[in-house]
Amino acid sequence: MIDLRSDTVTKPSAAMRRAIADAEVGDDVLDGDPTVRRLEARVAELLGTESALFFPTGTMANEAAIWCLGKPGTELFVHEDAHIVDREKGGASALSGMAPRLVRGAPRVTLDTFKASVRAPSGYLPRATLLCIENTHNGGGGIVTPAAELQAIAAAGRDLRLNVLLDGARLWNAHVATRTPLADFARAVDATMVSFSKGLGAPVGAALAGSRALMDDVHEARRRFGGAMRQSGVLAAACLYGVEHNIARLADDHATAARFAEIVRTAPGVAVTTPETNIVMVTVPATTTPLEVERRAAARGVGIALWDTTRVRAVTHLDVTIEQVEQAARSLVAVLADAA
Repeated sequence: MIDLRSDTVTKPSAAMRRAIADAEVGDDVLDGDPTVRRLEARVAELLGTESALFFPTGTMANEAAIWCLGKPGTELFVHEDAHIVDREKGGASALSGMAPRLVRGAPRVTLDTFKASVRAPSGYLPRATLLCIENTHNGGGGIVTPAAELQAIAAAGRDLRLNVLLDGARLWNAHVATRTPLADFARAVDATMVSFSKGLGAPVGAALAGSRALMDDVHEARRRFGGAMRQSGVLAAACLYGVEHNIARLADDHATAARFAEIVRTAPGVAVTTPETNIVMVTVPATTTPLEVERRAAARGVGIALWDTTRVRAVTHLDVTIEQVEQAARSLVAVLADAA
């Protein structure tokens, strides 16, 4: 199967597997794992922060950050189609006692949509303590919030005495697409999450970066959430390999996504996003459903993901070639033409 369901479906390369096998390890709970320490130091260096902390998943990193930056019984501003809202099983409410204050409108948070979501002060309404921004924005089709705009949104949040979390699971893609230093994004916020198990090809792992004092608090939350790991250098080695070898090549994924969109756009009755990075959203014709398109594409050997009631999603990654992407796109066009 040509699998475009996600950039998490990639398999570790032979070189990454060697890095895993050769990893220097310790006990990260007792006295520290040396490979984990190197990964955390490298992430902090790239993001321009004082410290970083390794997590098994980006969801856990996000939820630990919400625990530390928010306050129970208050709201967090977050886009209505954000990962924190749709894909984390209500973690902010269940774990941290925070209710989402949805930012509606544009396919990502903008300065205008954020300001429009702010309520007038009232003794009857809950106050907010946190603003969450996703970059790139998955549900919007991998779109980028430029660093200057991110800084303006964060500044507006700080005017309201909000802490700011950047869900940067695919921040590497925003960095490559805009040629903006990673630190220019991270300096706008209190904490930045980055994932290694998406475009960088690692089998697992994420990191949260911020001030040393905040990471001390996050370390406690990670332990509480069950994220303390022992010989985790075998995981960190894969992540470190991805950071050192697979960031620049994300431009290839952006190019193959653009080619996929170009071909699929020829199908009748569809709307296709113009990808800024490696994600393509396809709104299917009214004569079919995303579930049926997903099923028929799979029968033709193409893996795409059901996204919502109108769209399917395709994500390009390091395990698919341009030829495979073109083949997958033509197969999807045939599926959509049959359904029209």
